[in-house]
Amino acid sequence: MGDPLEPPEGTPEGGSGNEDEFRSVVFDESFVRAARIQELSARERLGAGHPRATKPRVGLGPLGSLPRQAVALMLLVVMAFAAAVYFGISSPRRQATPPSGNQLTAAVVALAPTGAVTAVADPKDPFASLAGYGVGAAGFGIPPATPTTHFTRSEVTRALETVQRYLTASALAPATVARSETGAARSLVTPGEQAQYEDSVDHPRDDQHHAATGWLVRFDPGQVALADESVRVRGAAEIAEADSGTLEITTDHTFVYALRPAGTTDDSSVSLYWVRRELRFEFDRTDLGSGQLRLVDAVTQAGPTACGAVLSGYLQPVLATAAGVTAPAPPAVDPGDHAAHSWQLCGVLKTG
Repeated sequence: MGDPLEPPEGTPEGGSGNEDEFRSVVFDESFVRAARIQELSARERLGAGHPRATKPRVGLGPLGSLPRQAVALMLLVVMAFAAAVYFGISSPRRQATPPSGNQLTAAVVALAPTGAVTAVADPKDPFASLAGYGVGAAGFGIPPATPTTHFTRSEVTRALETVQRYLTASALAPATVARSETGAARSLVTPGEQAQYEDSVDHPRDDQHHAATGWLVRFDPGQVALADESVRVRGAAEIAEADSGTLEITTDHTFVYALRPAGTTDDSSVSLYWVRRELRFEFDRTDLGSGQLRLVDAVTQAGPTACGAVLSGYLQPVLATAAGVTAPAPPAVDPGDHAAHSWQLCGVLKTG
């Protein structure tokens, strides 16, 4: 009978049978207990300072966990953005942000008559007594376009053309002067000033920034009508640079209007009204490209007008009548009265 410790099919080939060398090894209970595997918990593994099982990436900080292609793409985007910012800042032809807020500073000065306002001698030709005045835009006296240090001839030409359009829309057009139209002039004002323009027209006030008459020559259509829609003009314009990126054009013109009271065709009441406007315009290259302008300063003298008349919304002419009208004398000014604006001015009208 075979050995009970041998397998039924016999000793495997190459084996040692009952003479196996490991049979001499005895695993007692104390050895087995000492050899038990201890599996540390996750918290214990983290706190024990054991090395990570994976090889860390070095040299890229937080980017080290990203694929190399992603890192290269991010660097390329950063470099492109930096280049765009650099060339946008350093370019000498960069477009400045349109200005906003109160750009125009305006003053309107009343010129009071020295006595009664009389009608013109010939109502059919109310401007017969004037010499040296042109009809409408012919009297603008715009100089030939000449290049400046930083602006080309074509850029100066565009600026002068825009100024002429604005002068026509704001002081010659009958719709503006006598019918309260304001859109034609507004379309020529840069977007940075349009809010101020609209506020001045809708809510005029004497604060040096929101007088509608700083932007326009206009009469209250309920009080005044044009006896002749042509206007006589005399003046000139100058070209300069405010800085390397700003072209400046200053105009100084006298406009003469033939007026009569609204609602009448009585020729005996036609009289002349004088308005001098000194305006300063500025253009950057954005303005030149859009055909718009910034009106920065405006000083208007208008008469015959009674001193103390409110001129922020409409000019207030003293008109001739059959009996003749005498405007009140200029009011006394108390320099200690701080309730009155210090810029309120009045002069006496003297015509040539």
